[in-house]
Amino acid sequence: MKKALHSRIVMLGAAPDTRSGIAAVVAAYRAHGLFSRWPIEYVATSGDGNPLQKARLSATALGDFCAALIRHPRSLVHLHLSRRTFWRQAPFAAAALAARRPLVVQLHGAGLGNEAAPLLARAACVVVACEAQRVWVRGVAKNANVLTVPPPLTVPAAASAERPNVVLFLGRVAVEKGIYDLLDAIAGVRAAVPDVRLVCAGEGERAAVARYAERLGIGDAVKFIGWVGPSGKRALLETAAAFALPSYDEALPASLVEAMSAGVPPVVSPVGGIPEAVQESVSGLFVAPGDRANLERRLKRLLLDRALAARLGSAARESARLRFSPERVLPRLDALYADAGVAPGAPQAEGGAHLRKAA
Repeated sequence: MKKALHSRIVMLGAAPDTRSGIAAVVAAYRAHGLFSRWPIEYVATSGDGNPLQKARLSATALGDFCAALIRHPRSLVHLHLSRRTFWRQAPFAAAALAARRPLVVQLHGAGLGNEAAPLLARAACVVVACEAQRVWVRGVAKNANVLTVPPPLTVPAAASAERPNVVLFLGRVAVEKGIYDLLDAIAGVRAAVPDVRLVCAGEGERAAVARYAERLGIGDAVKFIGWVGPSGKRALLETAAAFALPSYDEALPASLVEAMSAGVPPVVSPVGGIPEAVQESVSGLFVAPGDRANLERRLKRLLLDRALAARLGSAARESARLRFSPERVLPRLDALYADAGVAPGAPQAEGGAHLRKAA
């Protein structure tokens, strides 16, 4: 029997109530048993709030993390990292490397630059969501050990085929997500589908985007609802006729996988890891970034041809079931931990020390 090299996994990421993709992924890991199978101690290193609140949380977390490194000398560190959290997470990565602990870095979203290369090169393993990210990591850190682990999602029961003419956008309301292109497309679709509605769920440049919708004369057809939690997403996906994400840059957006799981046909840009999840004209439709005319045509086609939409939605749902179900995804992390020499099982207190295990 292989001797256990590590008795703890210290995982670092967003606080559970944070409005972020990292928090959503960690919540999925917790819901599907990763925290009960492995001795994980979770330290929340980032969260929502004003700059002072974020700084206080980070400082407290750094102290907690250093204490955990001392308390558990045989530990592996699993750090969740995104472009927006990179510099806040850098001190945690430096502390783990200085303490000579194996460091697993899991990347979320797109947009990281070459500033991450030294960290990725020193990590024991870099976890990415898609093959496109794997290629990028190998480009900036050619000897990096890279593991692809897509986001795990449970495929819900099939919803009713009768859906109103609602186009759903799930993501950050920002120019790089193609939101202005989408508004122009909806303005054109409205001529053929007068009752079309666009629902935008996410934070970002909501005021500026709302003003643009008013200038286009579609203010009454566009609804901005801000961040929504899991139950809110499910409700939105149950009533959407199409999902639109005409981004300019992506990794593998969880919102796309969620839409596919719910059987909502996607109209998306073939960037990053999206072509790995969607097959053109089989499980969704592609539009080049910035091609507003084609985006309009493809949305109009889905709304007017409901047989096509149903066929694409059904194929998307089956593809999500085969590729992103927890029983297919999470064994990859199980294997990573096992190969690293982590002893499985829920954490037990060592020497009477108090463990802050994520509940």
